[in-house]
Amino acid sequence: MADPTAERIAQDPGGAPGLAGSRDSSSHHPDPIGCDVSLPLKGVFHPLGFTVEIATNSADVLAAAEANWKSFDKVFSAPPVQLRIAMVEGEAGDCPPPPTCRGQRNLVMFVASPYDFAVCDLTTGFASCWLSASTVGNGAYLRYHFLDAMALLLIEALYLTPIHAACVAFQGRGLLLCGDSGAGKSSLSFACARRGWTFVSDDASFLVRRGKQRVVVGNPCHLHFRESATDLFADLRSHCPTTRINGEIAIELATANMPEILTSPQSPIDALVLLNRQTSGPASLRPFPRERALQCLEQVICYGEEHLRDAQKSSLRDLLQAEVLELRYSDLDSAVGCLEASLRAAD
Repeated sequence: MADPTAERIAQDPGGAPGLAGSRDSSSHHPDPIGCDVSLPLKGVFHPLGFTVEIATNSADVLAAAEANWKSFDKVFSAPPVQLRIAMVEGEAGDCPPPPTCRGQRNLVMFVASPYDFAVCDLTTGFASCWLSASTVGNGAYLRYHFLDAMALLLIEALYLTPIHAACVAFQGRGLLLCGDSGAGKSSLSFACARRGWTFVSDDASFLVRRGKQRVVVGNPCHLHFRESATDLFADLRSHCPTTRINGEIAIELATANMPEILTSPQSPIDALVLLNRQTSGPASLRPFPRERALQCLEQVICYGEEHLRDAQKSSLRDLLQAEVLELRYSDLDSAVGCLEASLRAAD
């Protein structure tokens, strides 16, 4: 019986061509699929406080990682995840379309083109990635579709549970603001931050799966708004909406340019608040069924083997030992005031 792998290798006896930083020229054994490609450039980064080690043959890859994660310091001593990123040299071309993501068991793949793809092993925290020079040259595309995608996927699988929620803290007490797209997570978290709250995340938060503490980490460096947010915050009208790399049109603010806003990359969680925007009426808080909240939160747990999903769902059940509330509101000022009054009353 013919070996299809051997046949493919035989069709390309010269090995993987065009690699920026090939294997040692003194070695004479064949390397048709790039197993021994030299990736001499190293970098260590700490997205969300966890360690990511990168080996690559492109200084531009390390520069993109530095731009992406320079604001994060090491917080957690967990073993690092590892990314091996090989750039293939060639003629300049257009950036490929966004990658297609597919997965089975412990493997997840991102495929944008025959020259731009990655495979992530969720069990070992390891990713192998091959990219064209054109893709590496597009920093925004590289950061969003490959660096963030690989690093956060592996960190989540090993240590975190994703939560579709904003996170803010008032006098040391953290709240997760949960809800579907359009519920007002970004707007309400921004309104809280402008009232002196600590801002952690406006849309994507991550529960740390360790011990019994309910700790959430996030990226407090940016806020993203729909164009309609200019009706709520007049000062946003001076900021032009842009098309983000994921195709969404949004207004993006860097919190580094707003020194009046307090930020933190993490917060303990005292309560979850499900947002229910109304057309009129005063803001009010009421208990919300934990099982319904769990169903909402579980919707973003969708990859990895069963034991990984079970671990993430178990951490959500532990998180829901905190108070779970529904906030009905029609305007931001009354909503923030209602949340503050509730937290003060709990002291």
